[in-house]
Amino acid sequence: MKKTIGWGIMATGTIASKFCEGLKNLKDAEIIAVASRSLDRALAFSRKHGIKRAYGSYEELLKDPEVDIVYIATPHNLHYEGAMLCLEAGKAVLCEKPFTLNAREAESLIRFARERKVFLMEAMWTRYLPAIIKVREWLEKGLIGEVRFLKADFGYRCTWDPEGRLLNPDLAGGALMDVGIYPVSFASMVYGSQPQSIKGLAHIGETHVDEQFAVLFGYGGGKIASLSGAVRTDFVNDAMIMGTHGRIHIPDFFYAKKATLYTASGTEEYGPDFEGNGYHYEAAEAMRCLREGKLESSVMPLDETLAIMHTMDTIRSQWGLKYPGEKGSDEVSRDGINA
Repeated sequence: MKKTIGWGIMATGTIASKFCEGLKNLKDAEIIAVASRSLDRALAFSRKHGIKRAYGSYEELLKDPEVDIVYIATPHNLHYEGAMLCLEAGKAVLCEKPFTLNAREAESLIRFARERKVFLMEAMWTRYLPAIIKVREWLEKGLIGEVRFLKADFGYRCTWDPEGRLLNPDLAGGALMDVGIYPVSFASMVYGSQPQSIKGLAHIGETHVDEQFAVLFGYGGGKIASLSGAVRTDFVNDAMIMGTHGRIHIPDFFYAKKATLYTASGTEEYGPDFEGNGYHYEAAEAMRCLREGKLESSVMPLDETLAIMHTMDTIRSQWGLKYPGEKGSDEVSRDGINA
């Protein structure tokens, strides 16, 4: 792998801008090109972020020989299509969360990537933040004993825009897909498995997406996770991990800047200076994997990504929530979205 890894950016929204700002913290990363279905938007984005080339189609981006890996920042409903285009072109992929709309799509992408031996990773940036790495270290050392209960919430009140991505069912809007993926994935990280039982409740708003929800996960031995999310209600957004010998508190856990460990021995707070906006940590992990010839990250393994999507499917099935145009298992093929 060459010294500097070339990035392609697929889409030009807010999250893409944040990711590009984050990449500036990596000296061995270069943003080669950005693509949008609107050349004007791609050009404006390239000027804003100092990107060498702008393309008016994703296909043009994937023909660029300097692009080693593509960051997919399209709306949720287009993740599968964009990722499959990249994999077919032999380009490594870092795909924004949620990875796909459902487990069927996720399984299709993972199977195809493994067959073609192309790197693929879900962009769950929280896992790579220094404070969350420290939380995993505390858990692995058993400093709070056996984890018995987890509480994690992420919610905010968005502006009322029925056509925007947050409230539009055609764009897979709603709380679960936008913010709920964070506590669900966090629970997967903490417990190291998916729940044996799931009980969920959601408010489906007038645009037919889940505006807020709460779920209870049950695990073996009586372990529990209480998770919630919202896009029309302000939350505190903290996570608390409770064990038999202590607890861990993570304020604003999804972009954690610090974590505090409470045990009988005392209190330990971890919170180093946060470099940049934090998005470069996940990019650095993807680049490390590429340089080492790995096809996936051990921090966010593809099998876990798939398992989480199965959990998300189960939650939605309890609400009877299906997105318009969401494809069935016989409509998702390893060779493309329109099979």
